[in-house]
Amino acid sequence: MSLRQRVALVTGGSRGIGKGIALGLGRAGARVAISYRANKAAAQNALRQLQSLGCDCFAVEADVTDSARVESLVQSVLEHYGRLDVLVNNVGIFNWGTVAETTIEEWKRVLDSNLLSVFYMSKAALPAMRRQRWGRIINLGAVGAERAFGQATISAYAAAKAGMVAFSRSLAVEEAKNGITVNVVNPPNIDDKELSLEEARRMHDARFPVGRPPSADDIASAVAFLADESADYITGQTLSVSGGWML
Repeated sequence: MSLRQRVALVTGGSRGIGKGIALGLGRAGARVAISYRANKAAAQNALRQLQSLGCDCFAVEADVTDSARVESLVQSVLEHYGRLDVLVNNVGIFNWGTVAETTIEEWKRVLDSNLLSVFYMSKAALPAMRRQRWGRIINLGAVGAERAFGQATISAYAAAKAGMVAFSRSLAVEEAKNGITVNVVNPPNIDDKELSLEEARRMHDARFPVGRPPSADDIASAVAFLADESADYITGQTLSVSGGWML
């Protein structure tokens, strides 16, 4: 599996799963751009780790819930590399709260981060990918969205992620003729730190049949596979990378 000379953009690529995905794409040979919203120090640290792999990389500060900033972000990548092959929409905030407790502002903030940003980013990336007749859009979802289960206190997040899956399927149909695939990778929630199996079980109140909690590298491997040319015939799909969580 090789992404040599491909250009990838990972939103929220300065830490957590996003940084793991950026590093995975860098290991596969891609040139990598990451976006970050405010934490410049974290972005610089991510760049140092990418550079240690020999990866050609750079970072752009951008709020991906702002359509103007999204256009500027994508344009920066195109000016820097001349193309955009792989878009990974990783940004997405989480919110606990029942419907009765959730304010309108909180609801909008969660949907803007998890759903509206995916629309903005995908729309901005499409012209370049269409010109190339090749592209990969990979959206980060959540395991719960694929099962459409009800769980108290996460209504805004569940609605946003389920909507993102539906959006991804529709976009996959629209862009298949242009050589662009669109897929979703669904992880369980992963904390930014390493979790022991006991901590992960306590956090999620669930089992990991494979015997360990997930890591960012597990998610990155799935993203790198879907970004590769060997996944050319896979589109509109949702890949759960959860170690059997919730089976």
